[in-house]
Amino acid sequence: MKRMLTMGAVLLFAGAVARAAPCTTASAPCTEMVGVAGSPGRTMVYRSYPLEAKNPAITRALVVVHGLGRDADNYYRHALAGGFLADALGDTVIIAPRFASNEGGSCKDALAPGELGWHCQPRNDTWRTGGAAVDSEVTSFDIVDELLRKLTRKDVFPNLKAIVVAGHSAGGQFVTRYEMANRVHDGLAVKLTYVVANPSAYTYMDALRPTVSAFPETVASAAPGYHAPLPANPPAAFAPFADARNCTGYDTWPYGLPGRNGYAAKVSDEDLKKQLAARPTTYLLGELDILPLYGFDSSCSAMAQGSTRLARGLAYAKYVGERYGAKHKAVVVPACGHNGRCMFSSEVSLPLLFPKE
Repeated sequence: MKRMLTMGAVLLFAGAVARAAPCTTASAPCTEMVGVAGSPGRTMVYRSYPLEAKNPAITRALVVVHGLGRDADNYYRHALAGGFLADALGDTVIIAPRFASNEGGSCKDALAPGELGWHCQPRNDTWRTGGAAVDSEVTSFDIVDELLRKLTRKDVFPNLKAIVVAGHSAGGQFVTRYEMANRVHDGLAVKLTYVVANPSAYTYMDALRPTVSAFPETVASAAPGYHAPLPANPPAAFAPFADARNCTGYDTWPYGLPGRNGYAAKVSDEDLKKQLAARPTTYLLGELDILPLYGFDSSCSAMAQGSTRLARGLAYAKYVGERYGAKHKAVVVPACGHNGRCMFSSEVSLPLLFPKE
């Protein structure tokens, strides 16, 4: 009788393990709808484990934000690939929200009943800047706030110790602005870090922009492969933008702080600067992301920050460190261009996306 009970316990445990296996397909069974309490409308997210079922095995969470194509399914696969290589799928819940749009043109996503839709490009109040959904007060940043609240519920994930919010390309723009603007970071009981991968543009805290002195000599700051020599008397690394008269929008949101809308409009300039500097952030930059491809922002406002994504990221990391005392890191990913799968499964990226603590 005792042997039978023991075998039953083993079978029960085996069943529990089976039920806790990660959901690893970008299909309906791996999705949930997430909304903000008290507000109508929901957003679809891919997730490797249910967000409402108790799971003591989970110690880490990765929230990954898609690029301009709103292809959360692909970014979910990218994150799963990284999780597999890091041997982290068993103890990490991976979440990829979809900020859908069906306003026409290139934005023709099919929305489920009650699903929120965001404005299409090009606008300065889209999902990537924390803008509100169409006919709603809910912003894209509110959705990630809600995800973080769910993750830190002790009755669901009692052993969660670390959360990473990461994004690539337009998702990288989202994350760099969410990092400085969100109002939940300081209230979380677990460590939250940010990984900003290959965005086309950043939000500067003042009217200064990089000069040739801001770019490392080993990095092409102009055309691919071209290294501009420094003049005999090099300028300061950051200076008032020389073409401000002709490029009047170079310092307006989302390239600068003036004219903010959506979620970030409710946060003061000083708080944005303080939060930007205080929060742990890594700029993950592809060594080969030096071509004007895949939604590259070639506006004068973006070109004021550098001529390539790689140059812009290196300059911005230097800027926030020198001007605001941020302890942010810039990590160049060898042999990667503008490719989310390469960036999120590289050997140098895995410890950032799936930290041990």
